[in-house]
Amino acid sequence: MGGNISENIDLNAFFSIQQERLFRLPSYRRYIYSTIDAALPQRLIGILGSRGVGKTTLMLQIIKQRFGVSDKALYISIDHPYFEANPLYEFAEYFYKYGGELLCIDEVHKYHDWSSHIKAIYDDIPNLKIIFSGSSILQMSKQKGDLSRRAIIYQLGGLSFREYLNIAHGFAFKAYSLEEILKDHISVASKIIGDIDIKETKILPLFKEYLDIGYYPFVFEGKEFYKQKLTEILNHTLETDLPFTAAIAIRQISKLKKLLYLLAKSVPFIPDITELARSTDISRPTIYDYLEKLKDAKVLLLLQKVGRGYENLSKPDKLYLENTNLMGALSLTPDKGTVRETFFANQIINAHTAHDDNRFSANELIAIPKNGDFLIKGRWTFEVGGKNKKEKQISGIPDSYILADEITIGFGKRIPLWLMGFLY
Repeated sequence: MGGNISENIDLNAFFSIQQERLFRLPSYRRYIYSTIDAALPQRLIGILGSRGVGKTTLMLQIIKQRFGVSDKALYISIDHPYFEANPLYEFAEYFYKYGGELLCIDEVHKYHDWSSHIKAIYDDIPNLKIIFSGSSILQMSKQKGDLSRRAIIYQLGGLSFREYLNIAHGFAFKAYSLEEILKDHISVASKIIGDIDIKETKILPLFKEYLDIGYYPFVFEGKEFYKQKLTEILNHTLETDLPFTAAIAIRQISKLKKLLYLLAKSVPFIPDITELARSTDISRPTIYDYLEKLKDAKVLLLLQKVGRGYENLSKPDKLYLENTNLMGALSLTPDKGTVRETFFANQIINAHTAHDDNRFSANELIAIPKNGDFLIKGRWTFEVGGKNKKEKQISGIPDSYILADEITIGFGKRIPLWLMGFLY
């Protein structure tokens, strides 16, 4: 791949766009910023995540921190009209010969045959570093260009409850591992509560606020338009990303929206595929296919019972929307029990899947046990509920815990649910 370097490439136009974006960058940094920054000796890094979680901001922050206003680093978006008619490879080659050292490519999944171009840039321009971002619907192993042995891939989730508190309310809380919380949850919660009380606010109203509008960073642009923006992002994912990257026919999108609405209103959802097919007018085989693609697009969480193989993940035993904010955007009255379980599953998955090389498969990380709501890493069993939740369902099970909503500090094996928002 290659050819003559175009004389029509105007880098000044792209640098102008970059400077405007750098000027508007927020001061906060997401939880994987330092990890990706430290990985930059690597030449090819991918950041995958759903729309709105902050991939663009993260790349621009790395440029600003490492290169300032230098022209040795450049951010581009494949959305730019230039890339409708010009090769990405040619642009990268020209930028490198201009003196470029780091090229950040946003929305890469929108570029036809993108992986082959990235592979060629990596192979042919050995001194140019690339960071690319795209929707989580990307299936790296299925791309024609074999990036699996070239790229380091990171998954960026939405804000944790900890991040939301730090950014929205000026705290500086650190993250804790699950092991640290289980071992010493009373001390951890007490310290957090003490710091919050100093600012004369309370943890439970803040937690309720987070569950409703705290997952996507654009909440800091204004709470009044948050749910409208979230609905627009969801519609764009369904109406543009899925048809483009997953070959879902446009006529099916309204059926997918109905499916998501049904899930948003339901109690913790144990899927009856026959009933789903009837309610949405989607065939059973197609339902399974769509569920898998909605999972890849970070719209759904699909969980299985203990012991089932990863290859059957498209036939889930439990379905959730990917995060609690989606539930509130789709339904005015989401089921409270489902909100609680969705929060826990979401925070566990985000905390443990930031890097694709994590040693747990999906089913090994979080699964549905015979007794209790969740089994984590094959070891810890959790039952999720309200403040009066009883231990009957997990009685006698080793390493089992109650995650209770609407309590500030726990005792024994009863842990406040909000504390699971401090895992990343």
